[in-house]
Amino acid sequence: MSVKLFGKLATAVLLAAGLTGCIDVTVDVAITSATTAKATMTQVMGADVYSMVKMSAESGEDDADSFCAEGTLTENADGSATCTIVEEGNFADLDLGQNEGGMSFSEAGPGLVRVALPTADMQAELGAEDDMDEQTRQMVEAFFEGRTMTIAVSGAEIVDTNMTLSADKTRAEQVIDMLDLINGAADLPDELFAVVRAP
Repeated sequence: MSVKLFGKLATAVLLAAGLTGCIDVTVDVAITSATTAKATMTQVMGADVYSMVKMSAESGEDDADSFCAEGTLTENADGSATCTIVEEGNFADLDLGQNEGGMSFSEAGPGLVRVALPTADMQAELGAEDDMDEQTRQMVEAFFEGRTMTIAVSGAEIVDTNMTLSADKTRAEQVIDMLDLINGAADLPDELFAVVRAP
């Protein structure tokens, strides 16, 4: 799974992937200059699911390798696993789905960068408007119960945002409950944004 999948919010792929839905996902975009950023995507898979994925991988099933095929895998002491994917460079070079309606970067004044992520189509992309039969809905709810995705933007200073601002005003984040998103119950603006002063 690449950063691009999150950037496009094509999390329908997670639904299709079944067990990989049992993860929490964080994408943290740190503005490093007026034209560059560092994007870090972190996925955490619980111990119960990771043990099954690991057994499948050891038995040679290819689909189990999809968790963290492109990132750095860390097996945690509690049996869970963390996958980290890092990209750094010019805005246009980051794989955050900019060309497919994902995260965008624009100049907002001298030394200021506006980072935005449209949310209007999130629920449609996740199939919230599709009719699921009861068995499928129960399976989806089991996979995504208590799971979240977090979008965070940071820099020298956040000068304007509609996300939650940190006390030191250097980071803005939005935590989205996956089940709320799937069920069409997430209360989100049409766009999440932060205007960031570059270091």
